[in-house]
Amino acid sequence: MAVNGSYQSDAGPIRTLLIKHVKDAWVSDEAIEQHWQDLRYSGRPNLGKAINEYDRFVKILEGFGIKLHFLPKDGSVNLDSMYVRDASIVCNKGVILCNMGKAERRNEPAALEAAFRALDMPIHGAIVGEGCLEGGDVVWIDERTLAVARGYRTNDEGIRQLTSLLGDCVDEVIVVPLPHWRGPDDVFHLMSIISPLDEDLALVYSPLMPVPFREYLISRGMTLLEVPDSEFETMACNVLAVAPRKGLMLAGNPKTRALLERAGVEIHTFLGEEISLKGAGGPTCLTRPLVRG
Repeated sequence: MAVNGSYQSDAGPIRTLLIKHVKDAWVSDEAIEQHWQDLRYSGRPNLGKAINEYDRFVKILEGFGIKLHFLPKDGSVNLDSMYVRDASIVCNKGVILCNMGKAERRNEPAALEAAFRALDMPIHGAIVGEGCLEGGDVVWIDERTLAVARGYRTNDEGIRQLTSLLGDCVDEVIVVPLPHWRGPDDVFHLMSIISPLDEDLALVYSPLMPVPFREYLISRGMTLLEVPDSEFETMACNVLAVAPRKGLMLAGNPKTRALLERAGVEIHTFLGEEISLKGAGGPTCLTRPLVRG
């Protein structure tokens, strides 16, 4: 799948995208009943409603002209495999498979490897051993600058291995210490508090941002749009940039939507009561952009 374009961006126009339909991730009501509590979902998901939500989500993505690649059903993984961003990152040298900090997701990178090979995407390396790294903790600030969170899902050894694997793909890797917030069992990644919308614009939730990281972004000339407290819990800060200043976000966050639109961002919304809110995975979590530009 050698395609001209950028592999190192979180705001450029998405050309190809990897996703996993909820029907292939959740499979059955029996699987949901077996796993949803252990995976710490906020409520028992309804499979029928989730399939309807996901079908509409796919139609929106197709409407953007994005080429979609679907991961197949795989018995070695569970409900969380729908949140495909977390198990890999993509750089100019190929795919780097993650090593999940959440023990229940440890099989996902291996399941992804076969899919990437089928797409003819080279596997550049993997985070192994004591290293842990999840894709939700990795954000491209620009094509040569990567921010990586140090939190409960991504540790120092994972960051060290990632930096080594990236090599000359980057000029700078910025390590962002995350707060304890609600502890190691919570779903909290770097992308919980920042969504790049362009190289000079990002949506953020500043109350949980480390001061040095926030100051760094401002020093680059980046405008930070602030998510209101009342909409942080409904994942207003999780916005997928499908192109510069064009985003997809969860419905039900009118204040944040108005804020984005006043800043000149074209916003589209989708209903994600089942596929996003219960599993704490917004549109960035549901998607693994492969090629942008």
